[in-house]
Formats: sequence, C-alpha cells, structure tokens
Amino acid sequence: MKKILIAIMMMAPLSLSAQQFAHFNSADIIPNMKEYTTAQEEIQALAKQYDDDMKLMQDEFQKKNEEYQKEQANLLEPVRQRREAELQDLYQRLIQSSEDNQRSINQAQQEKIEAIQEKVLAAVKKVGEAGGFVYIVDTSTGAIPFVNTQLSKDVTDQIKKEVGIQ
Repeated sequence: MKKILIAIMMMAPLSLSAQQFAHFNSADIIPNMKEYTTAQEEIQALAKQYDDDMKLMQDEFQKKNEEYQKEQANLLEPVRQRREAELQDLYQRLIQSSEDNQRSINQAQQEKIEAIQEKVLAAVKKVGEAGGFVYIVDTSTGAIPFVNTQLSKDVTDQIKKEVGIQ
C-alpha cells in the first residue's frame, strides 16, 4: 500500500505538467474587431441624434423663456402663472429627456459590448478545445495577479483569427 501511495505521489507532478495553460489579451483583440468599430460608430450616431433633439428642446425652452421675460410685467396673474407652469414643465421634460437619452445610450453600449464579448468568448472556447487547454486566462482584466507567460501559451493571435482579425 505504501509503495502505491509513493508511486501516485511521484506521478502527480507528471500529470500536472501535461496540462496546458494559455492566456490572451482581450484589450488587444476587442478594439481591433470590426464589430467594435461598428458599435462605436452606431453609439456616436445615436448620441448625435440625441444631442440634436436636445438642442431643439433647449432652443424651444430658451425662446419661450425669452418671450416670457419680455411680457412678464404686462401679463395678468393667471396668465403669468400658466406661462411659468409651462416653462417649468418644459424644463422638466428637458431634464427627463437628457436622463432618458443617457440611459438609452448606456444600454445600447452595454448590449453591443456584450455581443462582442460573447463572440470573443466563443472564440476562446474554440481555441481552448482545439488546443486542449485546461485554462485560458485573459491577462487584460487585472483580476489575475500573475500569469507566468513562459509556462503558459499566448493564444491571442489564434483568438484574433477566430473573430476575424488579421
């Protein structure tokens, strides 16, 4: 029994050395993907559209506020109160639209990044299965305190090829 235990203990390091580990740098992959460039362009176009809409709303508010300021002294109290309420309502809609636009941009950006990350993950899985790797670690996340790049294979180029870069 003792001999079997010693034999197992001596073989354990050999089985560990047969395992393959790999690493990649997603910061070198994602920004170079055409999907990323397209997503950035779409987000910028959406932001510009929202900025244009906000500019129109701001111009309308400014115009109505200037008109009100000119006529304020000559208005009857009920009319003045109604106009002030209209201005307040327009101002609140302006703020709400700004918040809604920012939320919409953030959501669109998150959805696009998730789709890109899913594509990278699928490529990592494909490379991992094809290469027989036990683990493939993303070195750009900072979550891993240390990766010995001499004992681990860099598969960044293989993943780039899988996602259509190069």
